[in-house]
Amino acid sequence: MRQFLLFPVLLLFAVSVSVPAFSQSSAKHFTKTRVVELNYLLYLPPAYATDTHSTFPLILFLHGSGESGSDLNQVKNNGIPKLIAEGKDFPFVVVSPQNPSSDVSWDTKSLKMLLDEVISTYRIDTNRLYLTGLSMGGWGTWDMQFRYQDLFAAIAPVCGFFDYILEDDYKPVPVWIFHGAKDDVVPVNRAVEMFQAVRKHGGEVKITIYPEANHNAWTETYNNPELYTWFLKHSKNSKTESN
Repeated sequence: MRQFLLFPVLLLFAVSVSVPAFSQSSAKHFTKTRVVELNYLLYLPPAYATDTHSTFPLILFLHGSGESGSDLNQVKNNGIPKLIAEGKDFPFVVVSPQNPSSDVSWDTKSLKMLLDEVISTYRIDTNRLYLTGLSMGGWGTWDMQFRYQDLFAAIAPVCGFFDYILEDDYKPVPVWIFHGAKDDVVPVNRAVEMFQAVRKHGGEVKITIYPEANHNAWTETYNNPELYTWFLKHSKNSKTESN
């Protein structure tokens, strides 16, 4: 049974801060609520309905700028959502949010809140959370792993880049980088720089550069079954895990 569900999600995030008081009469309390609205596609693997006792690995997929907006069907234009729409099955739960505007890149705090909501609602193996994205989503992949370094078991940025310097205390996860050698939007040297940076930090990293690809390396990448096999070999509670 294939499920490809469309969800709007409204998340409320409250932060309470108690301020130390000079006297009992000056004690203060402050509450701030953050409202997050995201549309997303949710795919449940065929076994989810029949195997009701197991947890399942999850892939968070981040699209490029061209799929931003309010029409969720646009998210199906490329990558994993496109393959699912065409009838391909995966052994993962796949969460594919839509960035509301191409003028603003991915907000990783909102993505983390969405991920927390999905994990609390569905049977998810939190040791096998994976992250991938293309172009702007490739940037989002790097950025989210940079900000939540203990969250994912492995990541795969495609045609992506990164704006920040990896500090000495950066904790890399296994990463497979994909890029086109003729990319005229995000130069391939950006991918090579990240490959070298992760390797410098002792991370498990490999890179695939397609010699004839421009800024479209995602088609060959997501059609490659080895990517999904590679994901499933990685778990946070062990270096590798057989599927």
